[in-house]
Amino acid sequence: MGQADRPVNPYRIGEAAAMLGVSADTVRRWVDAGRLVAERDEHGHRIVAGAELAAFARELAKPENAEAEGRPSSARNRFPGIVTNVVLGDVAAQVEIQAGPFRVVSLISRESAEELNLVPGAAATAVIKSTNVVVERS
Repeated sequence: MGQADRPVNPYRIGEAAAMLGVSADTVRRWVDAGRLVAERDEHGHRIVAGAELAAFARELAKPENAEAEGRPSSARNRFPGIVTNVVLGDVAAQVEIQAGPFRVVSLISRESAEELNLVPGAAATAVIKSTNVVVERS
């Protein structure tokens, strides 16, 4: 494959896996099954064009497809995780959740944090819609 034939914004399998939140083996299986198109670069590494990866990510993120993959998901972007820190103020609470590789921090009312019993070690889900992060007790 010459430089002119190389996909725009190419991603190696490991990079594509990181973008999609899955293992490199999962991406390899998708490529082998024909679900995701990959080509070989000049070194023999499989690469995925950025536009192809973006389209696949959009398709994968659809609720019906996420359920088929065995991962809970919704249009509101739910991140199940564990509470790692809570800072209580007089009126507000800062809640930190580790959801896989993602650290999500949300400001909610102190009353809500107390009602949900959000303490380090509690299972919780960050629900992200636009720029608003909602915390739910899992």
